[in-house]
Amino acid sequence: MTSEPAAPAPRVLAVIPARGGSKGVPGKNLAAVGGIPLVARAVLACTCSRRVSDVVVSTDDPSIAEVARTAGAQVVLRPVAIAGDTATSEAAVLHAMDAYEEKAGAATDVVILVQCTSPFITSEEIDGVVAAVTDGGADTAHTVAPFHGFVWRESDAVSGGTITGSGEAPAGTSTEAATDGGAFGVNHDKATRPRRQDRPQDLLETGAAYAMRAAGFRTAGHRFFGRTALVRTDPARVLEIDEPADLERARALAPLLDPRAATPTRDDIDAVVIDFDGTQTDDRVLIDAEGNETVSVHRGDGLGIAALRRAGLPVLILSTETNPVVAARARKLQVPVLHGIDRKDLALKQWCEENGIAPERVLYAGNDVNDLGCFGLVGWPVAVAGAHDVVRAAARAVTTAHGGYGAIREIAAWLLGPTLAR
Repeated sequence: MTSEPAAPAPRVLAVIPARGGSKGVPGKNLAAVGGIPLVARAVLACTCSRRVSDVVVSTDDPSIAEVARTAGAQVVLRPVAIAGDTATSEAAVLHAMDAYEEKAGAATDVVILVQCTSPFITSEEIDGVVAAVTDGGADTAHTVAPFHGFVWRESDAVSGGTITGSGEAPAGTSTEAATDGGAFGVNHDKATRPRRQDRPQDLLETGAAYAMRAAGFRTAGHRFFGRTALVRTDPARVLEIDEPADLERARALAPLLDPRAATPTRDDIDAVVIDFDGTQTDDRVLIDAEGNETVSVHRGDGLGIAALRRAGLPVLILSTETNPVVAARARKLQVPVLHGIDRKDLALKQWCEENGIAPERVLYAGNDVNDLGCFGLVGWPVAVAGAHDVVRAAARAVTTAHGGYGAIREIAAWLLGPTLAR
């Protein structure tokens, strides 16, 4: 007796809409939270998902496209007709599905809309909405969070709907306040205030992830057709970035909520390799009348490098610049230097071979696109704060200090502890 072959896994496409224009927060989708651009955060959550087959970013912006590709997504360039302020997310998803299916030569079974504006979305949440459709029999699913608040509305604040100032209130709400022209309860009657445990559980749509059967989505044209499943998430992680204050809140919360905030320890690292300009300096150069160049470095970085040397960690400075200031700084720090290097990744690979160091045990700190080759070679690529967006997106960890302002001292503290130089 022969067994039936296993059914192929459903093809699950994650689509991340990311326009270049944003009035509320200019450049929002490239804004960094926890050192990682919002679009890259969404891509990383999708690529870490067990159930997502492919990830596509729909954008009209070349910079967003570059960051998205670096983070591991395919890119679909969005036409002008669906790139304006009035364009819907559904239109972007349908266009991206068409472009993806034409390229892949295969139909999509499930499509997920993932929003960049939810910076703390996790791969587990993405897997949850997909499972609700593929395994749970739902047509659509989206993330929600438990909500216990009493919602109020002012009757004169509603236009074109049920409340017009005449005193009529939606079903299930208090009519007393609406009748007298005052505020009314949307999810409660103000005359009856039951305890939280005695009220039905309200659920807040988080705006993070929406999964849909692809064929049904094409027919309906919206994300809530058929039977909708709700996938509960942690309310502490719910934050949508619509205003500048939301972005500041997200940045403050990132160290507490971001699973990518992990930093390496001494047990993870056998060598530290450091770029120079923009990493050990603030990326500025002062030039006098004779053409001599001067840069600014941070004393704390020198202390950190000295501590790394005392701990027995090999340290190398690797730079494309031929400026003698690089060699002078290396002599001061008593570390070897390779400078005037066109292909830093090849030089780093050769250095690792000559010193018997496995690249996956190397921490490389950099700030600009010429460091990306080294990022792809080592186990711990680290970007300094203020690094190029693409570099931050490719980094495994990001310092809170900028280049030239103690970033290397911070890295040394990760490896050796905060009191290393005291």
